[in-house]
Amino acid sequence: MKRSDVDYNELSPMMKQYMDIKKDHEDELLFYRIGDFYELFFEDALEGSHALELTLTGKNAGLKERVPMCGVPHHASKAYIEKAVNLGYKVAVCEQVEDPRFTKGMVKREVINVVSKGTLVDLDFLSAYDFNFIGSILDLEYAYLITYADISTGNVYSELTTHDKNTLISRILNLNLKEVILTNTFDLEILNTLKNNYNLSISISDKFYEERTKLTDNITDDRVRDGVNHLLYYLIVRELKDITHLSNVVIIDNNARLRMDVHSVRNLEIFETLRLKERQYSLIWLIDKCKTSMGSRTLKSWLMNPLRNEKMINDRLDSIDKLNNEFIKRSELTKHLYEIYDLERLCGKAICGSFNARDALQIKKSLEHLPYVKTLVSEIGLNIDINTHEELYKLLESSIYEDAPITLKDGYLIKEGYNKELDELKEIRSGGKSFIAGMEQELKEQSGISNLKVGYNKVFGYYIEVSKGNASKVKEEFGWIRKQTLTTGERYISPLLKEKEALVLNAEERIIDLEYNLFMEVKEAIKKEVPLMQKTASGIGVIDALASLSIVSEEQKFVRPVFNNKHVIDIKDGFHPVINALNEKNYVKNGCMMDENTTTLLITGPNMSGKSTYMRQLAIIIILAQIGSFVPASYANLPLFDAIYTRIGASDDLVSGESTFMVEMKEANNAITNATEDSLILFDELGRGTATFDGMSLAAAILKYATKHIKCKTLFSTHYHELTSLEETIPSIRNIHVSAEEDDGKLVFLHKIKEGAADKSYGVHVAALAGMPEEIIDEANLILSKYENKESVPKIEHAEQITFNLTEEKNELKEYLKDIDPLKLTPIEALIKLNELKEISKKS
Repeated sequence: MKRSDVDYNELSPMMKQYMDIKKDHEDELLFYRIGDFYELFFEDALEGSHALELTLTGKNAGLKERVPMCGVPHHASKAYIEKAVNLGYKVAVCEQVEDPRFTKGMVKREVINVVSKGTLVDLDFLSAYDFNFIGSILDLEYAYLITYADISTGNVYSELTTHDKNTLISRILNLNLKEVILTNTFDLEILNTLKNNYNLSISISDKFYEERTKLTDNITDDRVRDGVNHLLYYLIVRELKDITHLSNVVIIDNNARLRMDVHSVRNLEIFETLRLKERQYSLIWLIDKCKTSMGSRTLKSWLMNPLRNEKMINDRLDSIDKLNNEFIKRSELTKHLYEIYDLERLCGKAICGSFNARDALQIKKSLEHLPYVKTLVSEIGLNIDINTHEELYKLLESSIYEDAPITLKDGYLIKEGYNKELDELKEIRSGGKSFIAGMEQELKEQSGISNLKVGYNKVFGYYIEVSKGNASKVKEEFGWIRKQTLTTGERYISPLLKEKEALVLNAEERIIDLEYNLFMEVKEAIKKEVPLMQKTASGIGVIDALASLSIVSEEQKFVRPVFNNKHVIDIKDGFHPVINALNEKNYVKNGCMMDENTTTLLITGPNMSGKSTYMRQLAIIIILAQIGSFVPASYANLPLFDAIYTRIGASDDLVSGESTFMVEMKEANNAITNATEDSLILFDELGRGTATFDGMSLAAAILKYATKHIKCKTLFSTHYHELTSLEETIPSIRNIHVSAEEDDGKLVFLHKIKEGAADKSYGVHVAALAGMPEEIIDEANLILSKYENKESVPKIEHAEQITFNLTEEKNELKEYLKDIDPLKLTPIEALIKLNELKEISKKS
């Protein structure tokens, strides 16, 4: 049964209320509070019962047929809401906003919160070391504006990216946006790619928040203000969020950071491994020794946005030097950092989450360690100011019990001595309970009934219970009134007992209400302190991230890099930090020298010899240097790069159905189209996804183009040994190889980088190492020797332009050429067109 199938006028009053609320939340599962349960009805029930594995039942709603219904207990709702959100649903939480005890007729209900992937604030639902960004994207026609925020921490960012579909999608994936808000007129191709290929949660909104907010007051750029207001409308009006904790908007200047597209980030395994898609064994896994969640997220943000400003880089390096020099104080500092909870997200929860006594205690315990952190930071010489929030700490210390319950209506929240009225009520409660306990003994003595008991339940309140055998001893003059007969005895009440009961229960109820109100006052005091605590949390994050890099630099024997503006790379004893950490004894370290006149290192050598590792190692050294970290080498002198482009490994785009070769060409095209003289390009085995001579021709053309026209630092590994002859005609190319040697017919990898080209590929040897049958190896060696005895393939020279002699009969070629505009083709596209022409010519 669907909502559209029913007659609204026939519905019961409560179901009419449900329908009225649901029409404003068509896109969400509506969790509708009834007593101790959240109920789902109609289509929501059908969808929710299947997705959340709930029993589907029905409810009488005034119709002939019961409407579909399922539900969850309110105390267990968090887990179900989290599951629904992780499955891609949005959940609207509808609460009873009136107390049923004091309401005549229908209880008023309202949606108080909408939960979606991008707006989670509960710490139990969030990864401690990851951001949880929700982003608005506006198409400005000449660029895309991305405005994104982590509601759980209060961080807000805005940045412009080029008006290119792939660049935009790459940035969205790198930022790991959990939810994206687009306008109705947004490019449908991009929308469908994000939704279908990458399973992103997409919302459509054309409205902008129009009321003035402190967040937009200081924004001078109208474009940024529009982006923020587009995001705010969705958060405030659509998702009912209190966003007063959102901090000032940070403008990300993409020209001031080292740019990496999503392929580079994945190929270099910065945040997760390529094969298992796990954090373990990634770069951040190795360098994140942070003690706080704020530190881990700060370190991640540095890796997401490496710097190009040498002064800012050296400021971080200076701090690491100071921490290394004061390693004993650093050890003390990290002990105190370990005791600090996630202040950033606790602040966010205080503003727009279900903040409880446990959260308040975590803030208090965190503040307790800030004076020690402040002192140690000062003694080490770090220029980071820490507010100790002494007044708030005193308030929390004097008000909240250390073992206060999570549920605010359970009482036992507020300490004695904090509030006079509360203390008086507790004394009444305590005195009443003592009186009742003493009364039991007194009644036993007066009645002579030794097994008499004074008990309590919610139906009768306090009562006197007498066993069946002693019921005859109850006399009329006792003044007891029989209330219940049990199989085991009788229960009575007495006027004196009722009088004391009223006193105790009234005090109990007033205590719970007063404690709740007092806790809310404490919460308000915390909320007022949030802007200052956010600054403190940010400072703690920076301190922790620097301490982590300091610890890693010592543990992994990293060195402080220096920088030059001459496009010189000079690395001694460089190593891949993750592989070295896992296999330090056997790891072979290698340097990298590229002077001003060398743009390209052409790398040859056998499979498995370490070519890809060598290339990745250089990129990682550069990235670490530009986040202000020490680097894995004994010496490193580097230029500052503006971008890193990689084409490493096979990565078929299975979602869109593109082959390895097409993906390879697109990634290569992205590199040579966007790279500048200050970029780094890593091409690993380019051209292997097609026929040998096609691949070799493409590889040669791309290599020559990058060397002659872009002139950036490039590492180009290949099995096409014919390419090594380019060193003779292009002075800026230098051949190097990863050495290997044969020992009694067996291949031994030396993993050492040496000058010059490799003399052979050792492909058959690698096949033997892989366990290939001996018969196949012998046959391969036989065929190989025949090829080696033939005349070798000529060296690659500067190719002459191909001339086509087109006659009227070659209409297909003619028509094909007619549609090509050479001035609009990129080099890669030109090569692809050339390949297609070749195929057409074969048919002719």
